[in-house]
Amino acid sequence: MSNSASAPHIVADRRAPPEPGLRAPSPLRELFAPLDQLLISGGDARLTRDPATGRNAYGCSAAPTPAIPSFASCTATTISQRGYDAADSARTALMASAILHGLIACFDARVEAMREDLRALLGLGGSGTEVVFAASGTDAQLQALALSRALLGDELVTVVVGADQSGSGTALTARGLHFTARSTNDCSVTTGAPIEGLGPVRSIAVRLRGDGRLRSSAEIDAEVLETVETLVARGARVMLQVMDCSKLGLQAPSDAYADEIAARWPGRVQIVVDACQMRLGRRRIARCLARGDLVQITGSKYYAGPAFSGAVLVPQRLTATLDHAGALATGLAAYTTLSDWPMRWRGLRGAFATSPNFGQWLRWEAALEEIQAYHAVPETFRRAALRGLGDGIARLIQASPALRLQPPQPRPAEADEFAAPTIFAFTCEPDGAPLSLPRCRALYAALQNDADTPCLIGQPVGWGGRNEDEAAALRICISARHVVDAWAANPGDADQAIAPILADAATVIARLAALLTQPDFTAPAKDLHAL
Repeated sequence: MSNSASAPHIVADRRAPPEPGLRAPSPLRELFAPLDQLLISGGDARLTRDPATGRNAYGCSAAPTPAIPSFASCTATTISQRGYDAADSARTALMASAILHGLIACFDARVEAMREDLRALLGLGGSGTEVVFAASGTDAQLQALALSRALLGDELVTVVVGADQSGSGTALTARGLHFTARSTNDCSVTTGAPIEGLGPVRSIAVRLRGDGRLRSSAEIDAEVLETVETLVARGARVMLQVMDCSKLGLQAPSDAYADEIAARWPGRVQIVVDACQMRLGRRRIARCLARGDLVQITGSKYYAGPAFSGAVLVPQRLTATLDHAGALATGLAAYTTLSDWPMRWRGLRGAFATSPNFGQWLRWEAALEEIQAYHAVPETFRRAALRGLGDGIARLIQASPALRLQPPQPRPAEADEFAAPTIFAFTCEPDGAPLSLPRCRALYAALQNDADTPCLIGQPVGWGGRNEDEAAALRICISARHVVDAWAANPGDADQAIAPILADAATVIARLAALLTQPDFTAPAKDLHAL
C-alpha cells in the first residue's frame, strides 16, 4: 500500500520489539537484484519465465504490459504499473531501514504490519482475525491443513467440495502431499510424496459435475452432509473445504448446509473456505470468519495482483488455541518461513527459518496496492461498472455463433457487488459440439502467443471427466483492475468508462472466432501435438 510501502521507517513504533534472534545475518544483497527477477522468486515452477517470451506459463510478465488485453484474473494477471511501483517503493524503504536496524528484524516487522493493512482493507480491523501469508493459494491449502490438524488432531479426513473446479494441486495438498517437484523455498521434493508430519491424509472429493452435467445444489448439499455425518459417526475429525467461487464461478455447498454442519459438530469439523478467487464482499468474508472458518484468499485473482500471493485468514475464536500451539509439521519448512506466521504465535513460528521470501512479500505489496485502489472507488460506481461489464461481456459471447455462454450461478446476498457474476465461462462449438480440453488449451496458447494481438483469458477448465477428450470451457473474467481503470478514465459515467474495456473484450472474442475457422483448431485430437 502506498501509505506504508513507501514509508522510510518500516520498523514502525506501533509494532512490538523484534523477537530475540531476529538480527541474524541475511543476504541483503538479494534485494539489489532486478525487480522483475525478485517478483518471480520465492515461488514454484509456475512462476518460471520462458526465455523466449519472458512470460510464465500463464502468459504473464514480471513487468507491466498495459497494451495487452487481459481478462485472465481467474488464473493470473500481469502486474500493473501501480503494483510495480508499490513493490519498488517497498523494496527501497526496506533497504533504508535494514541498514539501520538489520534486515531480518525489519522484514519481519514489515510483514507483521502488512497483516494490519490487509485486515483494514478487508474490513476486519479490530476483529481479532489473524493472517498467515503464503506464496500461493496452493501453499495456503497446505497451511490450512496444518492448522486444521493442530486444532482437531491427527485423525483427520479432508472433504473437498468442488474438487473438479479447484486448483490443480488440490488433489495432492488435501492429502498432505507435495504438489510440485520444487517447493516454494527452493527445496527439491517428490511430487505426490507425503509432507513430513502432515501427510498422508485420507481425502474425499465432492464433484460439481457428474455424468456430463452440472449437479444440482440439493444433490451436492445432500452428499456433503451425508459424507461428513458418516465420517464423524466413525470417529473421524473432518476438515471440510467448501467452495466459495470455483473456476467456473460456482459455490457449494449452500450456506444453509455449511451453517448446519458448523453448528452440529463444533470441535469435530473445521470448515475451510476456498475463497482464493476473492469474488466475495467484505460482509461475506466476515460471515465466514464469524462461523469459525479458516478462509483461504489470494491477492492475485480478482484483485489482479501479481501471481502468486496467498494467505489464510484465521478467526478470533481459533487464535487463542493457536497462541499456545507448538511446532507444526516439519515438512512445511519447504513451503513457508517464520515471517509468514503472526508474531504472537511464538511457539509455532519457532520451527521455521528466518530467511525472507522477498518475492512473496513484494507480490503482496503490489496486491495490497490493488486492493486499496479498488476499495477507494465508490461502491455505487463499482456496482455499476461490474454490472455493465458483465452484461456487455455476456452479450458479446452470445453474439458469437461459435461460442456458447454457460449460465452463471447467482451469488449469495452477502457477496455485495459480487452478487453479479464476474466469471463468464463458455464452450467453443464451431461444429456444434464443444471442443475438447486439448483443443481449448491450444486456443488458449494461441491467444496469448499471438504476435500481433496477444490476449489473456482464463485457462480452460475441463468438465470434470476422466480423460483428455472431455469437453472444456474457456473464461473471460472481470477484475478489480478493470473497475479501477474505468473510474480513473471517467468517474462520472460508468457506462462510458467501461466502453474501452468492452472493446478489448470484443477484440478477444473476434480473435477467438478467427482462430476457430482454422483447421488446426478443429483437427482430430491426435494431431494436436503438432500445434
